[in-house]
Amino acid sequence: MTGILDHTMIRVSDLEESLDWYGRNLEYEEKDRFEGDDFTIVYMGPEDMHDDSAMLELTHNEGESDLEVGDAWGHIAVRVEDVHDAYYELMDQGVEDYRRPEDNPGYAFVKDPDGHEIEIVERDYGARWSLDHTMIRVEDADAALGYWTRKFEYDEVGRWEADTFANYFVTPEGAPQEAMALELTYNYDGRTYTMGDAWGHLCVRVDDLQEEWERLVVREAPDYRDPKSCDNMYAFTKDQDGHEVELLERDPSAESLFPL
Repeated sequence: MTGILDHTMIRVSDLEESLDWYGRNLEYEEKDRFEGDDFTIVYMGPEDMHDDSAMLELTHNEGESDLEVGDAWGHIAVRVEDVHDAYYELMDQGVEDYRRPEDNPGYAFVKDPDGHEIEIVERDYGARWSLDHTMIRVEDADAALGYWTRKFEYDEVGRWEADTFANYFVTPEGAPQEAMALELTYNYDGRTYTMGDAWGHLCVRVDDLQEEWERLVVREAPDYRDPKSCDNMYAFTKDQDGHEVELLERDPSAESLFPL
């Protein structure tokens, strides 16, 4: 399996507020939308995003206005040419000052209306504001790296080891640089994490849902929601910490981005 990361899903308490925030500040446009009986899903991303770039999925459940952003969920990171200029452009637009580039050389952070953290990183490739990586926290670095290398055949493409923590970056073998990476953050102090209901899932794009699901079963991935239970449109497994991972077939030429 060599599927790239198709999207990152987060839950939001006020869909219209979030759509406005991402549209106005990150220049995201709505790529597609699905209206369920009591929920709405919207895919967003830059206008000129690469075909293999990941989208951001905003999910709003009716009646849920008090979401918990657990500490197992880290952040999404977006690409810009100049972190300083991009950060203060957001400040001028009224985004709340959170972690300035002067305090974090090479990167900065802002928050969306629900408190989801967004890192700003400098890259010389990919559309402006496109998703560079998604960070999640893990309790066992060896187990986390083993999960992504054994189950999904991802490669470790970068790491940063500090005195108290380490960051590991993984992507599918041969993924284009515009594709989104996954950042696994491991703190050495043995802490545990809460998932929170504001954090949704990662989605891996596959060519054949049933074939790849059967491969995951052989590789002992947790059977969380198999294709049959999802009308053979998608499926879900979980990593060793309980982070949900969706499998989804995507036809870029289809009229809808959602499986029908």
